Amino acid sequence: MNNLGIWKTLFLGFQHVLAMYAGAVVVPLIVGSSLGMNQQDLAYLISIDLFTCGIASLLQVAGGRFLGVKLPIILGCTFTAVPPMITIGKLEGLPAIYGSIIASGIIVMIVSQIFSKIVKWFPPVVIGSVVTTIGVSLIPVAMNNVAGGQGSQSFGKIENLGLAALTLAIVILLNRFFKGYIRSISVLIAMIIGTAVAWGLGIVDFTSVSKEKWFQLVEPFHFGLPQFHLSSILTMTLVAIVSMIESLGVFMALADLCEKKLSDNDVKKGFLAEGLAYVIGGMFNSFPYTSFSQNVGLVALSKIKSRSVIVAAGLILMVLGLLPKIAAITTIVPNAVLGGAMVPMFGMVITSGIRILSTVDFKQNENLLIVACSIGIGLGISVVPSVFKEIPESIRVIVDNGIVIGSLTAIILNLILNRKKETAQHVNTPQSAAETL
Repeated sequence: MNNLGIWKTLFLGFQHVLAMYAGAVVVPLIVGSSLGMNQQDLAYLISIDLFTCGIASLLQVAGGRFLGVKLPIILGCTFTAVPPMITIGKLEGLPAIYGSIIASGIIVMIVSQIFSKIVKWFPPVVIGSVVTTIGVSLIPVAMNNVAGGQGSQSFGKIENLGLAALTLAIVILLNRFFKGYIRSISVLIAMIIGTAVAWGLGIVDFTSVSKEKWFQLVEPFHFGLPQFHLSSILTMTLVAIVSMIESLGVFMALADLCEKKLSDNDVKKGFLAEGLAYVIGGMFNSFPYTSFSQNVGLVALSKIKSRSVIVAAGLILMVLGLLPKIAAITTIVPNAVLGGAMVPMFGMVITSGIRILSTVDFKQNENLLIVACSIGIGLGISVVPSVFKEIPESIRVIVDNGIVIGSLTAIILNLILNRKKETAQHVNTPQSAAETL
């Protein structure tokens, strides 16, 4: 680690926290509001997310002899996991979300030992199809919030549509006229301005903030003991494998920036840390944690490659997680403002999938068929979930989830149609996925 002074280390660590804060906060906001949480539970979910983000990051940068890739990496919840968590929560309840996160974390820890052998099952045509399907399934969530939130008495009113449009416009303008750090926190700035305008219109209520305590200890299983359902575990495992491939790209990019030779053992220890972070996230009723690629850009921009800075960022995140009043401030963001921010964020998940698919050779009819069938089936089931209502329950638990069945369709069709082709192309996938997300 570089020898930086304590205050400079803390300041640089706080900069990393700001760079990932919008992503870290928006995930619990979206998931919690979509599952109908009240503001108190939502504030706690944000607090525990920040706290476990800190723990997960510390595991990766300073996990000990057998754990962690030892690169300046911040961990957070990927947007790829958002729609599966919302789907699982609505169908099987919150405990099923945490059971699936814990189980998939254990699977990640096992798979980390043989990852090089199974990654060939996930070439760009499969990963791109999965990510695109996940992104498309998010858009209805965004549009419901744009209108004011499903079930809201003000659903579809002009003030909601105006706030959403304003928030989206600010994100676009900040990305058009600014670069670097301002661009990286454009969503956060847009949400702050949108909320301020909503406050001026009398829409924002600060009552929940005044009622929250300044300090509160986090506790495991706050929302209940985990429940384990096959379909939920399968869903989150697919998300975890996609995230592993993205994380590999982050590892490679940071190793290059830090001029460190990345060995197979380093990668295994990095995945072990991520798997353990999943398990801890599930135990604390939080989220699955994986490498945040936006912080790679900050390392490149600042030229500061010290792991001590990430240790400071992890500790700052843990302290913020113990301050529920700060989390409560985030919960006052109106649904319409949140929806306006969701549109470009969720759209970026779709474009990430499209960008990965752009590396696929579509002159081969097999690849066209894989993408067409997997996205078509996955999206179709997401839009019309009742299509399987008459089949036996034992089968329906797997096929009822559009993301699961769409992903499995892509994997199986790739094995059938491309089984004799070279899969060396997959080596390039992690980098492109990480750069995009």
